[in-house]
Amino acid sequence: MDERTVIGWREDGRDRSARWRSESGAAPPRRVVVADDATRADEAYRLACEGTALLWRGDFQNARQLLKAMARRADRPPRRNRRKPEPSQVQAFHLYRQARAQRARTLGMLLIPFEPGHTIPLRRAPDVVQACTEAYGPDDEPYVASLRELLGLIGAHEWREKGVPIPALGGDHIHPHYGVFSPVRGEYVDLVAQAPLPSTTVAFDIGTGTGVLAAVLARRGVRRIVATDQDPRALACAQDNIERLGVAERVEVVEADLFPDGRAPLIVCNPPWVPGKPATPLEHAVYDPDARMLRGFLAGLAGRLEPGGEGWLILSDLAEHLGLRTRDDLLRLFETSGLAVAGRLDTRPAHPRAADRDDPLHAARSAETTSLWRLTPAR
Repeated sequence: MDERTVIGWREDGRDRSARWRSESGAAPPRRVVVADDATRADEAYRLACEGTALLWRGDFQNARQLLKAMARRADRPPRRNRRKPEPSQVQAFHLYRQARAQRARTLGMLLIPFEPGHTIPLRRAPDVVQACTEAYGPDDEPYVASLRELLGLIGAHEWREKGVPIPALGGDHIHPHYGVFSPVRGEYVDLVAQAPLPSTTVAFDIGTGTGVLAAVLARRGVRRIVATDQDPRALACAQDNIERLGVAERVEVVEADLFPDGRAPLIVCNPPWVPGKPATPLEHAVYDPDARMLRGFLAGLAGRLEPGGEGWLILSDLAEHLGLRTRDDLLRLFETSGLAVAGRLDTRPAHPRAADRDDPLHAARSAETTSLWRLTPAR
């Protein structure tokens, strides 16, 4: 989104405007009306569904309550058509994503004004300067942004402050930055902590994100790790965590699209698990358009491994249960990339959604397995 995008509205008999900010790339609303503490939830939700944004002028905490009320309306289960057959898994997945996107658009219509320096000119507004600076950078101009996005920024700042405990690091914490996927699902980290190391000399961590896998390898005794990413936020986040954990002398964080220069006896990659188009920056860690990263890693792996080396692909089979990819598709990718499977470690997810029968994707989530595929060049 162009940072100079401007939205306009009429207030107190005058035409007004302000810069629009959206870290998720949401389009600016075409129509904006002023709302305050007298605005009722039903009216706000109706306007938001129609594409009209509400610029808040009341008490900040009341705006939060209004957003919760709008969310309750958005989350009401739709009326079921008993004559209509149940959708397939792949249909259910696409319907689920469409519904989540529509929900995000609707709830994103409640807007908050900002003054220069990321301050909010509303009663009982919190200090969000640090949270906004971490996501947006410094700003000396007024702007308008979605309250829903702001709450996400605040939550991300709190996660960054307190960190995520990682059992594979002895309980030490990883501190995710805004826009970098948090390792809250620890099963894939545990797989890297358990798999037998083919060597302790050099390892590459492809798409390092927070740097958690590079840190685990360093703690396991690998003497030199090159951790790559092409996202500036991920690079800064990984460097921060590597220094916090005291393994900076072993881990080098470099900007690269997949592989760094050279070869290694161990190359690790945990690509996005689901082929699909990400809707927000954070979804790049989950959705991989046309499986670009997966295909790129597999295509280049054999030529980057030292003799006797292994590539570790950490991948969920959720896409298989959703009907977006088959196991045969994955095995053919290995074969066409000149790779053979030397072994595999599996684990089941422990996150609550896997046991939530009300989740539209429960059948797929409950059957999900995350695997560490040990790959070597085919002979």
